[in-house]
Amino acid sequence: MLPWIRAARVPRTRSLLAALLLALTVLVAPAATATAAPPAAAEATSRGWNDYSCKPSAAHPRPVVLVHGTFGNSIDNWLVLAPYLVNRGYCVFSLDYGQLPGVPFFHGLGPIDKSAEQLDMFVDKVLDATGAPKADLVGHSQGGMMPNYYLKFLGGADKVNALVGLAPDNHGTTLLGLTKLLPFFPGVERFIGDNTPGLADQIAGSPFITKLTAGGDTVPGVRYTVIATKYDQVVTPYRTQYLNGPNVRNVLLQDLCPLDLSEHVAIGTVDRIAFHEVANALDPARATPTTCASVIG
Repeated sequence: MLPWIRAARVPRTRSLLAALLLALTVLVAPAATATAAPPAAAEATSRGWNDYSCKPSAAHPRPVVLVHGTFGNSIDNWLVLAPYLVNRGYCVFSLDYGQLPGVPFFHGLGPIDKSAEQLDMFVDKVLDATGAPKADLVGHSQGGMMPNYYLKFLGGADKVNALVGLAPDNHGTTLLGLTKLLPFFPGVERFIGDNTPGLADQIAGSPFITKLTAGGDTVPGVRYTVIATKYDQVVTPYRTQYLNGPNVRNVLLQDLCPLDLSEHVAIGTVDRIAFHEVANALDPARATPTTCASVIG
């Protein structure tokens, strides 16, 4: 029997602990319900991106690197956005990062500083292949936040023109307040940190988040765009996604289209209104208004 069906029969503290653990297993998880694509499907869906023979055009002179979120991977997170950008003339690439031993397909669980090192190497690989001096980064959830570490501490600012974050947990998350319960359950926080450090790093106030945000949110020379939804149930409060600093544009989907009901998963995986705003952020000189009608664009 599922634990929440018997909630009335157990002490309140045990119920809260069960809820906390369940929530933390899907922390910032844009693809938590996704299944791994068979090899043939992965080959078919990735056709058109991760093409290392692609050379950026004069219209779109920089390759776009897509950075998946927690529990995501380089294919499942981008089944809609990658073709959307390829069809608009971009050279598009995506990577897997944050793998844990013995955990296939579901990534972004390793220490985030180490994941940033993987991003560093991947961007170098893309720039070498395309001949471009800089790349643009688009990330969902952890994938929109983790590149900030790369930009601030690993020299990424010299190689990146723009960072676009879809529901990024730039200042960590309280997970609707559930993370505040951790001190009441001795050992749980250590268990999470030992087994899934990528989750522990994303908790608001964690040592990783404290280091990441010290000294300001941004670095010179990079354009930042944050695209958020007020219905986000994972990165909470949603306004903590916003960045402060020069060359920052913070966007709330519902200011562009009040009818958009996308939550944390949808904004990064299927929301074409959000994707239209991504395209605007990548090419601001040719930006067009993002409205409810952008879903058919």
